[in-house]
Amino acid sequence: MEEVQEQSKNALKKAQKQAKAAAAKAEKATNVPIVGGKGQKKDDSKEIIGITVSKEGHFAQWYQDVVIKAELVEYYHEISGFYILRPGAMYIWNEIRAWFQERIAAMGVEETSFPMFLSSKSLEKEKEHVEGFAPELAWVTKAGDKDLEIPVAVRPTSEAVMYPYYAKWIRSHRDLPLRLNQWNSVVRWEAKQTTPFLRAREFLWQEGHTAHLTEQLAETEVLQILDLYAGVYEQLLAVPVVKGRKTEAEKFAGGYWTSTCEGYIPTNGRGIQGATSHALGQNFSKMFEITVEDHDKNKVHVWQNSWGLSTRVIGVMVMIHGDDKGLVLPPRVSKYQAILIPVGLTAKMSAEDKAAHMKKVDGLYDDLKKAGVRSHVDDREGYTPGFKFADWELKGVPLRLEFGPKDAANSVVSYARRDTGAKGTIPIAGLATEVPKLLDTIQSDMYNKADEAYKSHRLVLTDWDKVVPALDARNVVLIPFCEVEACEDRIKELTKSENVEVGPDGQKMPSMGMKSLCIPFDQPEGLVKGETKCLMPECKALAKSWTMFGRSY
Repeated sequence: MEEVQEQSKNALKKAQKQAKAAAAKAEKATNVPIVGGKGQKKDDSKEIIGITVSKEGHFAQWYQDVVIKAELVEYYHEISGFYILRPGAMYIWNEIRAWFQERIAAMGVEETSFPMFLSSKSLEKEKEHVEGFAPELAWVTKAGDKDLEIPVAVRPTSEAVMYPYYAKWIRSHRDLPLRLNQWNSVVRWEAKQTTPFLRAREFLWQEGHTAHLTEQLAETEVLQILDLYAGVYEQLLAVPVVKGRKTEAEKFAGGYWTSTCEGYIPTNGRGIQGATSHALGQNFSKMFEITVEDHDKNKVHVWQNSWGLSTRVIGVMVMIHGDDKGLVLPPRVSKYQAILIPVGLTAKMSAEDKAAHMKKVDGLYDDLKKAGVRSHVDDREGYTPGFKFADWELKGVPLRLEFGPKDAANSVVSYARRDTGAKGTIPIAGLATEVPKLLDTIQSDMYNKADEAYKSHRLVLTDWDKVVPALDARNVVLIPFCEVEACEDRIKELTKSENVEVGPDGQKMPSMGMKSLCIPFDQPEGLVKGETKCLMPECKALAKSWTMFGRSY
């Protein structure tokens, strides 16, 4: 027994030595403090808290590190593919929710809540729509120890749950428009490797479902909602998007046509769908017999829309703005817009001097609060300022404010921007006005940086031989396209590449061909309808539009 205990001790010492060496190596590589390292409590020496890989070199691992270590999510170990959204993520989502809800309420959209289960009978009514979801449906077959007579599915989306009741509630043109939205979770049992925010088996979203008397009224709303989705990305998250229409091959199954916001990830050059607003036409109203009498007492099927935005937006934001130190949050969605850190409090200072200094810090906090700045004082004991700096950089707080005795003597507060690292000072007397201005500058600078990256990698091409090299150089491309589904399938085949990359979900994404992202509403010049040929070499048809293609998620 003593021999076993001695072996265990030696093994433990060896493991501790190896862990310490690995931690020191990681700290040196990333310049980020380590738990148990210099400036930290010794009894907390369990894990590296900083980002240990580069965004450019190891994008998949970098993304996983950031969302976990910046405390946005935690893995739900009981069932794979599910994630716990921590307060940091929920704050961002709730800011988006409040912004969007205020605007759709002003449009006359009301909030509702429907059950999460749907019957197989309802699903049978919309076979074309459900066909795409069939492999991802999660079924409940038992209640307690008894088998259910009729299994029920957990909603992947809510058309089949809601529309039987639209048919019940809508009788006359006076009942229109009916505009309902719900904030809820849906379950899609992804077979592919899951990853936080981008591909999860359960995710939060909003789904709006509306009914209108005419096609024109419905179409107007589709584009209004799309503008709001673009606003979420561009105004809140500082993420540029391209608005457009999906091709027939990529539109919502069972829908009439789909509008979309398409984003771009500079690190790997891939497009990513941001949000969609669907014109359903009369397809679903015919499936579910949603009819009204119009002004002339004719029986007509209503025109419907559906539109949705999910927590995927957070993942897009992380991938675009984050860096090798962690998150970089836009001020408008950051829980703390400024972190206030007392510095220069040495062991030689008297308790009275420290208390007097902290009173001044509290006064600065009060000034920021009155100015509407969401701020926090990091007065944790036992941690060096350097560790605190790195800790809040990891969590992406837009602005760091430092205040020490020298700052107090000069009547200034020192600052450091998270997005650029730029440093400077702000007079204490102007703190309440200058900090909000600086936060606005950070917000706009973050958007402009991302927008420039997107624009410079959005290439208009009329030479097919340049397409694959452009994709390999991390671009998306706009090409003349006939919009025929068979042609789009062939384009995917012809644009496969030998290059191998790993995405944020850990998947290798090598020979993936490009697919259509959208037909942008803002069309480049140069395409002459009836004269310009589709760019795909084997296609003999004429182009209908400039269509944006890219490798994508």
